[in-house]
Amino acid sequence: MSIFSRFALLLLAALIFAMPVGAADPAPAYNYISAADLEARLNDGLPTNLVDIQVEGEFVRHHIIGAIATHAYPVKSDADRAKIDAIIGRLQSNNDPIVVVCPRGAGGATRTYDYLLERGIASERLLILAKGQEGWSCIPLTEGQ
Repeated sequence: MSIFSRFALLLLAALIFAMPVGAADPAPAYNYISAADLEARLNDGLPTNLVDIQVEGEFVRHHIIGAIATHAYPVKSDADRAKIDAIIGRLQSNNDPIVVVCPRGAGGATRTYDYLLERGIASERLLILAKGQEGWSCIPLTEGQ
């Protein structure tokens, strides 16, 4: 075995054994629901908590009928999280699924999801509307100006 091969093996072994176990937590897995599946659920009359975090102007312009307006977007500050805290009791008063609706179903939605987990809401109840309000096209189930 050449000196280069020995060095490469030693380097590889050092890297493997130097890695801290469990140092990198995997990214959390989020549960998503498509617009079509949410539409079917609502049309079937299945109980669903719709937590809408859009800012006030966006919510007024368009939102899903029955959505709980929080105006908590982008859910980065204590003030934003306090807006979610205001509805926690309502969410804890039932065991129905909770669908987080944000402008595009991305960062604000995942931050809300994570915050609801921290506040004791079971992950099995939590869903994010894929593509958010922007991906919602069911006019009969939409309110706004």
